[in-house]
Amino acid sequence: MPASTIKLHVSHTYRVPPAVVYDAWLNPEIARRFLFATDDGHVIRADIDPRVGGRFFVVDRRPTGDAFHQGVFLELKRPQRMVFSFSVEEHDHNCDRVEINIEPLGGGSRLTLTHEMCAEWAEHEEKTRRGWAHVVEGLGRELEQQQFKATG
Repeated sequence: MPASTIKLHVSHTYRVPPAVVYDAWLNPEIARRFLFATDDGHVIRADIDPRVGGRFFVVDRRPTGDAFHQGVFLELKRPQRMVFSFSVEEHDHNCDRVEINIEPLGGGSRLTLTHEMCAEWAEHEEKTRRGWAHVVEGLGRELEQQQFKATG
């Protein structure tokens, strides 16, 4: 990583064990309901090859046009850690690295996401943080719905 990077952090707590959170993140059918989806858009494609060196490609259809999110998995250690490169096609660069750590917390878990991005994108830091917060909260809603279906 170049020296001129910014690290932003987002955390979220879930009522399910780490393995459930980890597996949901890498499941294309589940991921398309929360990963990079915006309030005014919807994911039309979610390809995930969950292996080191595997790629992911997610397309979110928005009123302003399609947003393309992609990356390569650099590290996968189920159920506690994943690391991947990350880029948005319109701003393609190789600086971004996302690290997700999932730790047990009582009967649930806590996910901490760290996004290391090029300092040249500093003006987008807060928007990026909000975007990741939306993603991890969306995962929480999805997990709650699945848990409800399983017990209801």
